[in-house]
Amino acid sequence: MVFGAGMDGGLPMRQILTPRFAVQVVLSRWFMVFACLLIMSVAGATYIFSIYSKDLKSTLGYNQQTLNTLSFFKDVGTNVGLLSGLINEVTPPWVVLLCGSAMNLFGYLMIYLAITGRIAAPRVWLMCLYMFIGANSQAFANTGVLVTCVKNFPESRGIVLGLLKGLLGLSGVIFTQLYLAIYGNDSKSLVLLIAWLPAAVSIIFVYTIRIMPFNSSQARNTKPFFCFLYISIGLAVFLLVMTIVQKFVEFSHSSYAISAFIVTLILFLPLAVVIKEEVKILIQTNKSFETPPTITTEEPSLIPNPLPSPSQSPKPKPKPYSSSKVTSCIINMFKPPAMGDDYSILQALVSIDMIILFFASLCGIGGTLTAIDNMGQIGQSLGYPAKSINTFVSLISIWNYAGRVTAGYVSEIVLSKYKFPRPLALSLVLFLACVGHLLIAFGVPQSLYLASVIIGFTFGAQWPLLFAIISEVFGLKYYSTLINFGSVSSPIGLYILNVRVTGHLYDVEARKQNGHNDQTCAGVQCFKLSFIIITAVTALGAMVSLILVWRTRKFYKSDIYAKFRESEAAVEMDSSTGMALERVNMEKMEKNGVTEKQKEVGQ
Repeated sequence: MVFGAGMDGGLPMRQILTPRFAVQVVLSRWFMVFACLLIMSVAGATYIFSIYSKDLKSTLGYNQQTLNTLSFFKDVGTNVGLLSGLINEVTPPWVVLLCGSAMNLFGYLMIYLAITGRIAAPRVWLMCLYMFIGANSQAFANTGVLVTCVKNFPESRGIVLGLLKGLLGLSGVIFTQLYLAIYGNDSKSLVLLIAWLPAAVSIIFVYTIRIMPFNSSQARNTKPFFCFLYISIGLAVFLLVMTIVQKFVEFSHSSYAISAFIVTLILFLPLAVVIKEEVKILIQTNKSFETPPTITTEEPSLIPNPLPSPSQSPKPKPKPYSSSKVTSCIINMFKPPAMGDDYSILQALVSIDMIILFFASLCGIGGTLTAIDNMGQIGQSLGYPAKSINTFVSLISIWNYAGRVTAGYVSEIVLSKYKFPRPLALSLVLFLACVGHLLIAFGVPQSLYLASVIIGFTFGAQWPLLFAIISEVFGLKYYSTLINFGSVSSPIGLYILNVRVTGHLYDVEARKQNGHNDQTCAGVQCFKLSFIIITAVTALGAMVSLILVWRTRKFYKSDIYAKFRESEAAVEMDSSTGMALERVNMEKMEKNGVTEKQKEVGQ
């Protein structure tokens, strides 16, 4: 144990229970990861839209197409984070997180006031604006947390993205457990919870999220990430068990409170991993002080001349701005660097690889989001009870987590060991999503449970793969803007597949069954044609993504992280050269020291 006292390298508790060590923990790299985990675990309010969508429909008198329009603006807000990306390019991450907190509180609070009748029923366009603002806060949290962590751990980006996006996927069922414990079975109060809780968590930890200097020993240490993974798996298993138990057993309010307390306790368990890592660092620091330093004098083999050689020509003066610069910018836009180097924003946006990723995510994420947003209505049309519909939402959240974690960790492992390309993993995930869509389309009895698992898993798996591919192919220099551009495709696909296809066909079938009196549809026919179309579109996206597999095959066979090791070696070489020059200067000063002092005395 690292906490043991004595001469075996342990630390006595009196050295750990000090304000100085507490400050070390809070300012550490691993505490930053812990804070990011907490922020992401409450940032996925958009994934539980189907729980309170029925309140929007009944209280405000919306039909299915209007509800799907609201859902569209929700997903536009979630995925269109270009503003947060551009802000993050020029400001510290805490600015982005504070902006997101304010937007989250305002947007969802206005929705809560509307559905509880505390304000007059807003117009549809105004509700769409509130939904967009509240949901867009998730894009700000994504940008501030994901980009910061990937830049702090560039050689473990798949693991980082999988873990953080996994907690985001679990946040839906976490919210469900918390609101049942705090407010009881009142879905309107769920909107109030998602208004204040994410904002509060982001504000508490906002200053711990920051870009840190590269430290190879800590940045390449993946053991804490696997500890975080095991804890998150334990959380997912507990939530899955509670979801199943709550389906068959009637829980009291105190039982829900106990469940929520256990969830909170598990969420804070990573803090023990953080403290353990910082104790190890403190032990190493103490050992370094105990070992007496050795001083050696070396004559440098080569001393670079600080003065420029006469043959060097002076640098040309910058020319004034002219139209030729605009032409050069346009030409450079279509001459991107080698794959894996830092693209400019324009070079990345017009590249064939980004267009392929854009289209594949438009088809894949747009289709799975349509299924997720309509899961309440799908279950209702197929005759499932209300408790089962809540089970579907929880299953989607849990398997959403499983998909994100599996895609992040497994893709990183098989990439490093077997050079398995990440775009191929994305293609396989899209083909698997087609199976879930077909189960919904044909309404096989009791198949909606399996469909929820497949849809949740494939939806979750697409995000870390998409974000990792963008970081690897286009570099990290403008990563915060590029990942948000990659996310823009999903709401476009969602609008086409959800609002124009699914919502329209649902209302047509409802009018066939009930005329204009009732907007509720019942039976397999409500969503059959819609999800046959979605299956075809998703399969097309999978086939198009295979083009990216072919284009990047040589790149993924190479060592894509070699440049980070080369840059670190260059920094070490520069530092060693600087130390050699400093030793030479010190020797010269020592030789001339007496003379200089005599001159000073003489003066």
